[in-house]
Amino acid sequence: MSMQNAITELEQLTLTSSAKRFLRESAKWCKFLSILGFIGIGFLLIFAIFTGTMIDLLQTTVPQPLPNGLAITTTVTYLLLAIIYFFPVYYLFQFSNSMKKALLMKNDETLEKAFEMLKSHYKYIGVLTIITISLYLFFIIIMVMGVL
Repeated sequence: MSMQNAITELEQLTLTSSAKRFLRESAKWCKFLSILGFIGIGFLLIFAIFTGTMIDLLQTTVPQPLPNGLAITTTVTYLLLAIIYFFPVYYLFQFSNSMKKALLMKNDETLEKAFEMLKSHYKYIGVLTIITISLYLFFIIIMVMGVL
């Protein structure tokens, strides 16, 4: 057997019936979770739209004045959270649809697209996690320096 044949054979993967079943089930759960994610994004957008009204109503019931710009800050925060949350949910949804289609049609290109979407989902979550941990460490350092 030549080296070229060995490399070609290693590039081929066979999906067993169990692997296909696991992928199909994973795609179903991913679809469920992505739909819940889209619903959560919808709630964030609703809160962003109505936060000004809610804060104005709150202002009339609270004896002390609320900080200036609270409504716009809250609206922008909810909008940013919706935008940040949209991409991983979208990638998960695309993975689910592509995986179901790839398994149904036995199409390698669609399977590749499905795994690309899954990679994008996890890459986005990973970068977001690194940013979040970095911000936590930054704020902890600032708090410790403020105490000293």
